[in-house]
Amino acid sequence: MKISRIVWVGLALGLTACQGGAGGGDMAKDPGSEAVATIDGKTISRGLLDFYIRAASGGRDPAQLSAEQRKEALDSLLRGFAVAGQAVKDKVDQDKEVAAQLELVRLEVLQRAMQSRYLKDKTPTEAELRAEYETQVAQMPKTEYRARHILVQTEAFANDVIERIRKGARFEDVARRDSIDASKERGGDLDWFAPQSMVKPFADAVMSLKKGEMTMKPVQSQFGWHVIRLDDTREVQPPPFDQVKDQLSQVVLAKKFRSYAEELQKAAKIETKL
Repeated sequence: MKISRIVWVGLALGLTACQGGAGGGDMAKDPGSEAVATIDGKTISRGLLDFYIRAASGGRDPAQLSAEQRKEALDSLLRGFAVAGQAVKDKVDQDKEVAAQLELVRLEVLQRAMQSRYLKDKTPTEAELRAEYETQVAQMPKTEYRARHILVQTEAFANDVIERIRKGARFEDVARRDSIDASKERGGDLDWFAPQSMVKPFADAVMSLKKGEMTMKPVQSQFGWHVIRLDDTREVQPPPFDQVKDQLSQVVLAKKFRSYAEELQKAAKIETKL
C-alpha cells in the first residue's frame, strides 16, 4: 500500500495532540468506534484505521481488504505512532522547524474541514456560473501569438545575429546553430502562446511586431538577449460554457470560501509586528 501525504498529516496531528496542544486528549481516541489496538495506553479506533486505509490506498473501501491486509495496515499505523511517540519523548516536536510544520499541517487540515462544512449547502446556481464565465472570458487574452526567437548571452552577439539575418541568413538556421534556448531544435519556434505567459520585455516586443517582422534591436530579459520574429497571430476562442461548468463551479466555490475566510480575518483581533 502506497502511503499518501494525508496519512502523515494524520500522524502529525496525532503528534500535536500528544503535546497537549489545542488538539489535546488521546492521540488516536475515537469514542464512537470500537478499539482495534492500543499503543502505550493510547487507543487506535476502528474509525481511525479505516480512515488510514482509505488514505493509504487512494480511497479503497476498507471492507474490501482481507484480514491479512487489514493487519498489515494496522501494523503500519502502529509503527507510525511508535515513531511519533518516540519523537515526543526525544523532544523532536520542540524543534522550531518541526513545530512550525506541525502547526501548518494542523491549520491545513482544519481549514479544509471548515471549507467542506461551509460549502456543503452552497452549490453554485446557474446564474452564478454564467456570471463567473463572463468574468473569465473577459480576462482571457484576445490574441495568441506564434513567434520564433534566438536567445544568446550578450547584446553584442544578439546584434551580430540580427545583422546576419538582415544579410540573408535564415532565422531558423541561425536559431539552430546559435540559440541557447531549448527551442533551438525547432528553429526557435515557441508555438502558440498568450503574452501573459511570457516575461514582460519579451511579450511587449512580440506585441509591437507585425506578422513577419523581426526585432531590429536585441530584447533583454532575465534569461539573456532575444532576437524575435513574429510569424502569426490568431483570435482566441473561449471554450463553450457547458464544457467548463465543472471548473467554473470550483472557481465560484473557492471565491465563496475566500470571502468567508476574509470575513473571519476581519473579525479576528490581529496585531502584526512586521
